[in-house]
Amino acid sequence: MSYSPIKVVFFDAAGTLIHINGSVADVYLQYAKNYGVQPTPDLKSAIQSAFSQAFQQAPPAIFHVSQPEKLKQCERLWWFDIVHAVFYRVGMFERFDDYFEEVYEAFGTGLHWKADPEVFPVLQTLKDLGYELGIISNFDTRLFQILDDLSLRSFFDTVTISSLVQSVKPSKQIFHFALNEHVVEPHEALHIGDSVNDDWEGAVQAGLHAVILNGTGKSSHSAQSIQSFTQLPELLRTFSSNK
Repeated sequence: MSYSPIKVVFFDAAGTLIHINGSVADVYLQYAKNYGVQPTPDLKSAIQSAFSQAFQQAPPAIFHVSQPEKLKQCERLWWFDIVHAVFYRVGMFERFDDYFEEVYEAFGTGLHWKADPEVFPVLQTLKDLGYELGIISNFDTRLFQILDDLSLRSFFDTVTISSLVQSVKPSKQIFHFALNEHVVEPHEALHIGDSVNDDWEGAVQAGLHAVILNGTGKSSHSAQSIQSFTQLPELLRTFSSNK
C-alpha cells in the first residue's frame, strides 16, 4: 500500500507511453507506395521535415462540438489538413483522399504503435502500491482503440484527451479536468511526459508535480527528469520520505 502524498500518477500518451513503430514518414511511405509513390531516403527526410512543420503550424485540436460523430469528423478533418500540407510540400499524387482515409485509419489502431516492454510491469507495480493512474494527452478519440490494442487501457482509471475536453496541454484546463476525475488536489498528482513545454511546464503551472521522461539523460532544462519508467517507483518513494 502507498503512503505517499501522491495519490494519482498521470502519463502523457504519444512520445511517453506509446511510440510510433519507425517514424511518421515510414508509415506515410508504406501506404503511399500503393498509390505510385516511390520511397527514397530523400523523400523520407522531406516528409518527416514537412510533417514537423505542418504539425507545429496546425491550430490547436479544439473542437466545440459534443456529438460523437461530429467530433470524429472534426478530428479527421484536422488531420486531413496536416497530411495534405505534408504532401503539398513534397509532391501530391492521385487519389490522395483515398490514401488519407487508409493511413488515418491505420494510425488509429495498435498496428503502427508500440509500448516499451518495461512499461507494463511498472504500471502494475504502481497499481499494486495503490496509486490511481490516468492519461492526459493531446490526442484524439483514436487513442482508446490504440490503448486497447496494446493492452494498456486496463491499467488506467481515466483517459483525458484534448479533443473531448476542448483544451490542449499546456493549458491548466485539461490538467484540472483530469484532477477532477480523480477528486484530488493538484499537489496530490504527478504527471510524466516527454515535452518540457506541454507536460512539465503545463503540469507545474496547474499545480501538479511533474517529471520529464528523457531517455537520453541529457537536458538543458531545469525540469526533473528520469531516463526510464523503472525509476518511477523509487521517485514516488521520495515523496513519501519528504512528507
